[in-house]
Amino acid sequence: MTDILIQGGTVVDGTGAPSYAADVRVKDGLIAEIAPSLSPAAGERIVDAAGCIVSPGFIEPHTHMDAVMWWQPSLDPLPGYGVSTVVIGNCGFTAAPVHKDPEVRMEMVKIFSFFEEVAEKPFVEMLPWDWNSWPEYRASVEAKCKTSTNIAGYAGHIAMRLAVMGMDAWERAATPQEIQKMCDMLQEAIDAGALGMSSNLMDHDSKDRPVPSLVADDAEWAGLIGVLARNPGSQLQVILDTFFKLKAPEQMERLGNLCRDRGVRVQMAGAAGLLHFQDSIRDKMWEISAKQKAEGLDFWPSFAHVPPTTALNFFSSSSFAQANEYVWHEVVQAPTEAEKLALLNDDDFRARARDSWDNKAFKQSLVANPHMMLLLDSETGVGPLGLNLKELAEQTGQHPSDALADWVIANGVQSIVNRVPHPMHFDKTVELMKTNQTVANISDAGAHGQMLCGGGENILLLTQYLRNKELTLEEAIHVQTGKQAEHFNFDDRGVLKPGYRADIAVFNLDEIEARPLRRAFDVPDGKGGFTWRFSRDAAPMRLTLVNGVPTFENGAFTGELPGQFIGPVIRKVATAAA
Repeated sequence: MTDILIQGGTVVDGTGAPSYAADVRVKDGLIAEIAPSLSPAAGERIVDAAGCIVSPGFIEPHTHMDAVMWWQPSLDPLPGYGVSTVVIGNCGFTAAPVHKDPEVRMEMVKIFSFFEEVAEKPFVEMLPWDWNSWPEYRASVEAKCKTSTNIAGYAGHIAMRLAVMGMDAWERAATPQEIQKMCDMLQEAIDAGALGMSSNLMDHDSKDRPVPSLVADDAEWAGLIGVLARNPGSQLQVILDTFFKLKAPEQMERLGNLCRDRGVRVQMAGAAGLLHFQDSIRDKMWEISAKQKAEGLDFWPSFAHVPPTTALNFFSSSSFAQANEYVWHEVVQAPTEAEKLALLNDDDFRARARDSWDNKAFKQSLVANPHMMLLLDSETGVGPLGLNLKELAEQTGQHPSDALADWVIANGVQSIVNRVPHPMHFDKTVELMKTNQTVANISDAGAHGQMLCGGGENILLLTQYLRNKELTLEEAIHVQTGKQAEHFNFDDRGVLKPGYRADIAVFNLDEIEARPLRRAFDVPDGKGGFTWRFSRDAAPMRLTLVNGVPTFENGAFTGELPGQFIGPVIRKVATAAA
């Protein structure tokens, strides 16, 4: 490992403190010294950072790289955006623990693949699956899955339910004995370095079944929360239902009742209520959040700083099912192009699709808002292109479902429907980023590869938000470094400080941008070839260091994979179980 002296830059240390001019010395993977005008040492490599910002490496707090990292260890495009740590295992979807029965293990893979739209075949074939427990999983990752960034992860509630209950996890409450087994699994995972537990109170699968964590009763939740309470420094991450049945307010109240007086940190994805279609529950959510904070509950709303901008396809997308439009989802599930086209041409399918579109689809969903469905990407080029589905339906005098069916038949089932981003409360977004006890920069990187990228959206905090003077430079960096490290209880990174890990980003503010999406054909298709995902070109960073090793430099990924599996600082205390 080469020692490095970063000279002449402006240090923004990640704490929110004012920036200052200084050099940063890196030795043996650690920050050794920060001071003005440091003299080079023998054998030390010099990096000229004149005109550049020197900050901690950025932390991605909500990714789904759990499977992707096994076949794409670069985690492209993250090195080019200064990312040094990613958090995996969110929303209850994790690769461990798993049941010993391969059929039950496959159920976890199917759940993950459906909701996060991660290619199923490489998920099954490229992971070694030489684990059942979470500690065994971590050991396998450390031995066999080198990555460009550090990795931190949760144990998933859905995974634990399936590992203990098998297929019954979908159907019923757990017995006291099963709850105890899940609690033992969670404790085992925390002892091995897991962040805590992630769970899911939102999703239904392709058959409209509530995910197993939605079946859990209060006794199960209380037992698992008891484990977290005995391990201060661990936490619960949970995604609330702010998209489908809009039950988030009552879920927030339930979690508050379960966690009151227990000192458990809870990260609630969606609790910020920043999208305009959530206005019917927004004020209630903000009221509950303020009340819980006043009570001293350690609850942290987590949120994205950009509205969801996705694309919809007809071969892997979950968008129709998650809109409660299961008739159109039949097209996605049809295994061949011929079968998809047969459905689209079938009169019975069309009648059922019109009825479902009008009477079953969630009103806030893409399907119920055809003006937000943009027809821009055709396989055949037949068109029409450059208009939305509402306009096409009006021009042809058709129901939107029929208009879409005819458009797909003409343009090919490999065509993509883009979407208008959901309107968002940007003023509240800025307010939350400036507030303590919140987690920003939620990106879903690694998931939905043919809908969005996620990776690289962090740079908007340093371009759009900074240039619009909504955030200061120090705030924009604090939001994705020191504040994140505090939340996850990382004690050796996220801040530029002597003795801390040398996770560092060096960049020129005039050079960086969030680059547009592009297709990268590098996802194994399980047939010996590759399919595509969305990525983007680098911001770029001048330099990204992970544990003192350059992962991005001279405009490109270096090929180095110095990431480590990291965990929080846990302090065990003796408390009642539940």
